[in-house]
Amino acid sequence: MIVKALESRYKPTDIAVGSARSCYFGKHIVTPESAAEWDKKNDLLNSIFKAGHHTTLMHYNFTFLIEGMSRLLIWRLLHAHPFYNSEQVSQRYAKMKIENFTYPKNADREKWQKYYENMFFYYEELISRLTPEIEKVLPKFKKKEAKKRAQEFARYLLPMGMNAHLYHTVNIITALRYINAVKVIPEAKAEAEEFVSQMKREMLKIDENLAPLIEFAENEEVVFPNIDIEKIKKAKNVTKKVEVFDIVDYDFDLNANYAGVLRVSNIYLDEAILGSFNSYIKLSLSADAQNQRHRRSPAVRPKLESIYKRDFYMPKICNSVKELYLRAVEYSYDFFENQKETLGFGEAAYALLNAHNIEIIEHNDFQEFAHKAQMRLCYNAQEEIFDIVYAQVEELKKAGVKAAEKFMPPCTLRHQEGIKPVCPEGDRFCGTKVWKMDFEEYERII
Repeated sequence: MIVKALESRYKPTDIAVGSARSCYFGKHIVTPESAAEWDKKNDLLNSIFKAGHHTTLMHYNFTFLIEGMSRLLIWRLLHAHPFYNSEQVSQRYAKMKIENFTYPKNADREKWQKYYENMFFYYEELISRLTPEIEKVLPKFKKKEAKKRAQEFARYLLPMGMNAHLYHTVNIITALRYINAVKVIPEAKAEAEEFVSQMKREMLKIDENLAPLIEFAENEEVVFPNIDIEKIKKAKNVTKKVEVFDIVDYDFDLNANYAGVLRVSNIYLDEAILGSFNSYIKLSLSADAQNQRHRRSPAVRPKLESIYKRDFYMPKICNSVKELYLRAVEYSYDFFENQKETLGFGEAAYALLNAHNIEIIEHNDFQEFAHKAQMRLCYNAQEEIFDIVYAQVEELKKAGVKAAEKFMPPCTLRHQEGIKPVCPEGDRFCGTKVWKMDFEEYERII
């Protein structure tokens, strides 16, 4: 793994102290340059930090360029909270490479290399077998995309040890929380410690005055939450893969602020934030990685070990190659269960496939979910997460929630608001005039 931080002309602690002093300095703003020259700068910095006054540390953002981080660690740490921005290589649209895997600590490298090679063979074989099947069902102007669409489905057979490269931006407080959180991270612990080690080095290269804050983060007490999914399921009488409960019904006006690409609904908040619901969702690790990108749609994610069972997602299009898919999944679970006996669950988890199903409890307010529905009810969205969001809307409709009528794909909303073009995707138009269909008529072939 390689972690590099983009540099700024200002030191983070100069911005933090300058902003803190500006709160109490009546004459003018205190610039970072002035803060840097103040002899009590570090005293104030440490004082406000230890008192929990952290907003001054949120003005500066680190942008880390990360290469060679596993999807497992990205899922568990970097994208498991709302306070980040990332752009990472897509497994949907970029073909993966055999050399890009993370090896667990203390693993038999020869065994793991053989496992990764075998799973990569299944991945490539699935692409080859699915491409002509997908070409048959795509509209004529989309047929050239058949191989890329095959990659989208074949990625379910890639292990979570598959690496990614990404831009990752967080403020100082979130970076310090990473340092603290890895002490109890349940999966990919050795890799997480390596990430934090490199991140600390990069932070201190930019600003040596961060050292006391880093030391504090290293020593702060922390626990990983004990989450009893079965208890929640029993209390809420969950019987389906997607189940909505704890609904707070509140209708709102779906207007141009929701339909425009700038989404000014995030600035002019309205009654939509007063409506909300919780959901139990069983979904693959792959779909949850997509789900995490909706940072205002937070979810409870237990330790993988506490909810582990042989349970996986298979896309409908893979029914034509079911024997191959099932053989690959069975082989993967056999390897994982063998390795967890020697490496422990947290390190062996790199062997779990993108297809492996997990259970989460998700919370949405209506304002955020209106946006999520637009993104995920689009026919270009990943099929599995499309189906999940469709099921959530369907449940809300059945519960008599008036606002459920407002949860629709972007083209339908733009058509309703008279915004052109109706489809905002340009050349990526799916080929179906979804805005002319009723919700109950939505049916995706792939």
